[in-house]
Amino acid sequence: MNTKKQTSEELLYEQMRQGHSGGLLIVVSAPSGTGKTTLCRKLMEVEERARFSISVTSRAPRRGEVDGEDYIFLTEEEFLSQIDEGGFIEWARVHDHYYGTSRDFIEDNLKKGIYVILDIDVQGGLQIKEKYPDTILIFVMPPSLEELRNRLINRKQDTVEEIEKRINNSYDEVRRAPEYDYLIENKDIEVALSEMRAIITAEKCKVRKQRRI
Repeated sequence: MNTKKQTSEELLYEQMRQGHSGGLLIVVSAPSGTGKTTLCRKLMEVEERARFSISVTSRAPRRGEVDGEDYIFLTEEEFLSQIDEGGFIEWARVHDHYYGTSRDFIEDNLKKGIYVILDIDVQGGLQIKEKYPDTILIFVMPPSLEELRNRLINRKQDTVEEIEKRINNSYDEVRRAPEYDYLIENKDIEVALSEMRAIITAEKCKVRKQRRI
C-alpha cells in the first residue's frame, strides 16, 4: 500500500486553511453607556460564528438581567474562591464590584473556531492581550461625553451618584484607548456594526492568523 507523504508545501497549505477557519478572541471595551453591549449583540445576529462570552460578576442583577444570560452572578466570596482556583483568564474590581472571564469558556470555543466576543473593561482587555497576543482589542467611543451622560440618565438604571462615578471612570478609560488596536465611534449603531465586521474580516485574513493552529 502506497501512502503519499505530505510535502512541506502541502503542510503549509493545510496550516493556512485551518488558520483561516480558526477562532478569534475579540475584546470590546467602552465607557459605560456607550452602547457596546448592544453593538456586540447585533454582531452576533449577523455573524453566525460569533458567540458572546458571559462575564462573571459579584454585583447584584439589575432590573431585567437574567443569570446565565447577561452575567453569571456570584457572591463576592464565591468570586474570590474562583480567583484562588485559577478559574479566570482575567478579573478586575470595577465600580466596587468584581468582574471576570472564564478560562474554560474561552479556550474551548477558540478550539471550535468560534469568534469569542468579550464585553469587558480596558483593564481586563489588556490583561487578556498579555496572555493571548492575537487578541483583537476594539475600543468604542461615544459621540461626546455629554451624549454619554444623557444615555446613562435615559436608561434609568443608575443613581445620580453612580452616573457621576461612571462618567469620571470614563476619563481613565478613554486615556487608555490608544493601547487598543481599533477605535470605533458609536454615533450610528449600523455604521459602527459595519466597521466592526470589517475589522473581523481583515483580522481573519491576516497571514499571521492563518498560520496559527
